Amino acid sequence: MTSVSGGTAQPRRPPAAVPPGERGATRIADRVVAKIASQAAREAVGELTEDADRPYADVVVAHDTARVRVHLELGYPTDIGARCAVVRRHVAERVGALVGMDVPEVAVHVERLHPAPAQGAAQGRTR
Repeated sequence: MTSVSGGTAQPRRPPAAVPPGERGATRIADRVVAKIASQAAREAVGELTEDADRPYADVVVAHDTARVRVHLELGYPTDIGARCAVVRRHVAERVGALVGMDVPEVAVHVERLHPAPAQGAAQGRTR
């Protein structure tokens, strides 16, 4: 493109590149990252008993790194280690994909186990 000033055409120069330190930054609030981590934990846990609380997360963000602590309740009996591994993996993947942060640590705290109702079993004491 050209611009006309004073009757003469001059080529338009592209804007000078702004140095990275002067461009600004996007900051995602810790509570937003925590909500994303909580939702990812809910997705990974799946169905819970009706008296179980929904998973929630605490997050510490430093630069482009998020350290996540997820609190959840699980049904019992279950393979607790395997379920926690699934939650860790899913939370790290979802937070990394949606927020663009590195997630080197996802600590899973199992707050409570809920026994699954017995199918067809008698309630109370039997002789």
